Amino acid sequence: MAKTYMFIPGPVMVKDNVRQALLHYDICHRSPEFEEMFADTQEKIKSLFKADDSYYSIIVSGSGTSANETALSSLFKEGEEIMLIRNGVFGERLLEIIDKYKIPLVDVPFEWAEYPDVDKIEKVLAANPKVKVVAMVYHETSTGMVNPVKEVGALCEKYNKWFYVDSVSAAGGEFVNVVDNKITITSSVGGKCVGAFPGSAYICAKREVFEQVTPEMGKNVYLNLGKHYASAKKSHQTPNTPNVTLFWALNQALTNITDETLEKRVARYQACAKKLRDGMKALGLKFLLEDHMSNTVTSVFLPQGTDLGKFIGDMEKHGYTVYKGKGKYEAMGMFQVANMGEIYEPDCDKFLKALAECIK
Repeated sequence: MAKTYMFIPGPVMVKDNVRQALLHYDICHRSPEFEEMFADTQEKIKSLFKADDSYYSIIVSGSGTSANETALSSLFKEGEEIMLIRNGVFGERLLEIIDKYKIPLVDVPFEWAEYPDVDKIEKVLAANPKVKVVAMVYHETSTGMVNPVKEVGALCEKYNKWFYVDSVSAAGGEFVNVVDNKITITSSVGGKCVGAFPGSAYICAKREVFEQVTPEMGKNVYLNLGKHYASAKKSHQTPNTPNVTLFWALNQALTNITDETLEKRVARYQACAKKLRDGMKALGLKFLLEDHMSNTVTSVFLPQGTDLGKFIGDMEKHGYTVYKGKGKYEAMGMFQVANMGEIYEPDCDKFLKALAECIK
């Protein structure tokens, strides 16, 4: 198969030095060298989230969902409730985890692509004093919407609740400032805006959270937040064998952000998104969203009557991969264009030429 340029929200195209990091010589994960790399990665994760010393980070082998499941399956004692704000596929993924572990739920659903009403959220929160954690997705990838994290964070501070934010497709592409946004716990993964590979996820949380969550509270053996914290705190280790190779790649990708600076990374993503959106508008294409759009994902409708499957195939033949829309949006002829990872403005120009050909 020929290589294609992946304009999708993960996996992403990576920098050469990240790929080379996979070729690190064989190493025992119970060694000082691994522990030094682990500790360095922990600090870089904190930097990614603009976290101060009141926060701590751990690394989990698995996709972004594994980090979410590690946290949500470990935070609750008997009878403690979670309030979930959701408006897309990945909010529903959190719901699936919550249901699986039978965590008492206060559900605050909105339609897909509907911007959450903060006044409604506050009314529900005020009426449910047993809620321990409020959870939401930062960037709802299924639509490309950035949710009102700062406003909900302020509510969590006001009502003295823990605020859990799924930052899986936001970290490295948006400014996920845990201090300013009053985020208690957040999760993400290497294989999206950070520019690493799928399979290396991480959690950044207030130290007080880690100190309160015991291994016994976890309802999972491998994805157990208390166990991960105990191992990381004791010796910068994981409780079970990690995917060692991917940890090296994650470390290199985070180093690349440090070198580029997060500000320049975000600015690059914003510039690429603008170029793509301006070009698609010029082609007469309509977007799912007009406001609250992320820096990295654009949801676009094909002209009426265009076969979505054939279009996706034609783009592949031109050397570009895009996503079909999820759920009801697929039947509406929607596709998604992402500019995460190693994508630059000249790549976007070439993409738009291929897009014009395929639409024609």
